[in-house]
Amino acid sequence: MAEGKIKHYGKLLENKEISCKELTEKFLSEIETANKDLNAYVKVTPETALETAKKVDEKIAKGEKLSPLEGIPMTLKDNISTKGIETTCCSKILEGYAPIYNATVWETLSSENAVLLGKTNMDEFAMGSSCETSYFGGAANPHNINHVAGGSSGGVASAVGGNIAVYGLGSDTGGSIRQPASFCGIVGLKPTYGAVSRYGLIAYASSFDQIGPITTTVEDSAIVFDAISGYDKMDSTSQGRKGAPTVDSLKNDIKGLKIGIAREYLDGVRDDVKLAIEKACEVYKSLGAEIVYFNLPALKYALPVYYILACAEASSNLGRYDGIRYGYRTSSYRDVNEMICKTRSEGFGGEVKRRILLGTYVLSAGYYDAYYKKAQNLRGSIVNAFKNAFKSCDVILAPTVPMTAFEKGNAISDPIETYLTDICTVPVNIAGLPGISIPCGFNDKGMPIGMQLIGDTFCESKILNAAWQYENAAGSDVFKASEYGVKL
Repeated sequence: MAEGKIKHYGKLLENKEISCKELTEKFLSEIETANKDLNAYVKVTPETALETAKKVDEKIAKGEKLSPLEGIPMTLKDNISTKGIETTCCSKILEGYAPIYNATVWETLSSENAVLLGKTNMDEFAMGSSCETSYFGGAANPHNINHVAGGSSGGVASAVGGNIAVYGLGSDTGGSIRQPASFCGIVGLKPTYGAVSRYGLIAYASSFDQIGPITTTVEDSAIVFDAISGYDKMDSTSQGRKGAPTVDSLKNDIKGLKIGIAREYLDGVRDDVKLAIEKACEVYKSLGAEIVYFNLPALKYALPVYYILACAEASSNLGRYDGIRYGYRTSSYRDVNEMICKTRSEGFGGEVKRRILLGTYVLSAGYYDAYYKKAQNLRGSIVNAFKNAFKSCDVILAPTVPMTAFEKGNAISDPIETYLTDICTVPVNIAGLPGISIPCGFNDKGMPIGMQLIGDTFCESKILNAAWQYENAAGSDVFKASEYGVKL
């Protein structure tokens, strides 16, 4: 039975086998070495980390009990606001910006003495599927540094997969937690929309964005989710977790659980990924679960609906970056209009500009009804299609990505092709559902394959338990550590 790293390191601390200062220094030392290859971190925060470690060691010396995440080294995606610590969304336009407040998720973890090692790499403003649109260059895959870590939360996945962070928080707008988790052979949980506060998350598309954990085990995901999933009055869409902590639901018997597979999810999926999904089904059957095949024709609209609506929201959200209030400002200009135009042209990368232009186009007079309004109506159809699907099954099983991690440079040479890597993940965001990606094997080149379990709204406990059961039944066949990271 796989023990999570959070509990493992927690026991080492409580048993005084290692001090929090020593543990933190080991991770910081490994970051200094491994990050040259992985480029997972864009900012390391040793002072913040060691200051927290000191507090934890003082508690241990007094014999005080630690909370589950106390003293555990972790990381945050660079679009999660951290007071006084540079937060750039990996964009030139926010270079030098240090927020004056903490995101709610970081406020929560900070109050529990989580040890922040640094901020991790991402696609610029979370727009991308490879991490290569980052102003600081992309993060590498810890299983093969010639391959991408995925996006947009590629830096978190690279750090956790490379064991230079025990866990991290990413954001998922169209698959940005689950896709890099799949590429790096780890676990990524995208919670129900509203389960985790978005306050302090720098917005890409506000009706899709959701913060969630990236970890090496399902148990770790449950622990982190339980910690960050409270109601927050600062977020108008916040509802918090429904029911008991999800960690309490792990190890529940899944005999008789109906696992649905939508045939459309398997269309266009590479053979090695499809084979891994079929093998996972056999594991579930051996655990007493029932596999139910069904049709979900509304899925064919998911990708265009997502890109129309997400880009429309992005064009509005990114209007605030004008060089007047904070962030980058062009060095030479004749008047305010030229200053704003040049600042945005120089400050935003190509992918961000592409999506702003697309979003502005679909919202413009004469095209609003043809694109944006139609996409909103189709979004409602997709939501209803999932509601109907959950009448015949408890959870849905699907590939996370139709392929394994591709080599560096592909996303730059063919950005449209990389949009297709989101085809299995975006329906979850459109419908606001919870989804978790877990490893389910490797291809013949040793690159990880991921599958996702999708649940009905606020059914995190159900998908986490089903994922935990698979993880423990499949064992070492689906997990292989990278050569990087702290060995303890």
